[in-house]
Amino acid sequence: MNLRLSPLTHAIRHGLSASRAALGRLAGGTGRVVLASRRGLWVAGVLGLTTWALVTHAPLRTVARGDIGVRTNQFTGSTTEFSAGSVIVLPGLHELRTYPLRDQVFRPAQGRKADGEAPFQSVEGLSLGVDLSIRYALDPARIAAMSKKLPDDIAGEVVQPAVQGVVYKAFTRYTVREIFSSKRAEIQQAVEAELRTKLAADGILLRSVQMGQVDLPAEYRQGMDKLLVEELASEKMRYTLELKEKRVKETELEAQADKVRRETAAAAAANEQVIAARAQEEAMKHVLPFKQKQIEQRQFEAEAEKVARIKSAEASAQARRIEAAGEAESRQKLADAEAYRLDRVGKIASEQMARDGALITRHPLLIQKTVADKLSDKIQVIIAPPSTDGRFIAAGLIGASQPQAPAEVAQVQEGE
Repeated sequence: MNLRLSPLTHAIRHGLSASRAALGRLAGGTGRVVLASRRGLWVAGVLGLTTWALVTHAPLRTVARGDIGVRTNQFTGSTTEFSAGSVIVLPGLHELRTYPLRDQVFRPAQGRKADGEAPFQSVEGLSLGVDLSIRYALDPARIAAMSKKLPDDIAGEVVQPAVQGVVYKAFTRYTVREIFSSKRAEIQQAVEAELRTKLAADGILLRSVQMGQVDLPAEYRQGMDKLLVEELASEKMRYTLELKEKRVKETELEAQADKVRRETAAAAAANEQVIAARAQEEAMKHVLPFKQKQIEQRQFEAEAEKVARIKSAEASAQARRIEAAGEAESRQKLADAEAYRLDRVGKIASEQMARDGALITRHPLLIQKTVADKLSDKIQVIIAPPSTDGRFIAAGLIGASQPQAPAEVAQVQEGE
């Protein structure tokens, strides 16, 4: 801050000392009044001119953040660096130049298109466009020296010619196909190495070089598209043939494996059959005696079954005879019981009828009561002529005959 304010302080002090000297000389003697007046006017004019210059050309300049300012003394040629802030710049004495310390990017716009103003050239002589990005920064340690020898437009007058001189020369060593695909990284490294050395001589630090889109000529792109189609077709055919060859080998291997598997299975089956035959042979030595014993046992079982069946048939016949005899005896007894039952029922019925007849004889009205009881739920009113002989009033309706003599009734009872 003292460096920035010292010139202004020095100028103010110089003006004040001159004013004091003029006033002292003016008051020193009356004989020199006219001379003092002229000097006073001269000093006042100088002060006014100085004030006007300070107002119209402000001595304070500002250095932006991220920049560095270099103030050059026009008389001595000395330089002073200032960081961000205010700087005193006296008109006619000082000159201030600012330089950015941030990274900057330069992109050559003329070489982006194959049909542009200044396209790049390949080794075949074909024009092509490449989108390049050159990232660089100024060396802070060499700003003072750069301010003396480098022009104001560093990007346009220093970086651009260096980039064009390196990039154009680098692309002429490669074909379009190499620039487009296979040698991009190599070209980028070569350009970056050569350009870093060239820019470092001027105090410029190269950060990186990036290659973007490559714009090919229309005819070359069409031919490349056709070539790519043919290459893809040939690659497809190659892969198809390889796949078929692998399938053939796979089929052969599968056939060999199937053959080995079948041979192994046949050998295993034959061994199994041999082992089974031997086992069967060994088993037959034990099976035949066992079969013989089984046959003998079955014969014994058949004879025992035959005897058992005969015994069972004889027992069944005897049981049937016993059952038939029992059944005949049972039927005889049932018939005797039925005859006895019928005899007893008839006798009981005759005795009941004799008792009923004797009862009716003694009480003839019982018939009328019985008939009335039977007809009571069907007939409500009976109209009949009165009986003169003492019979039932409805004897004519039911067809009753004349009453028999008591002798006949007694005879019937005796017959029963």
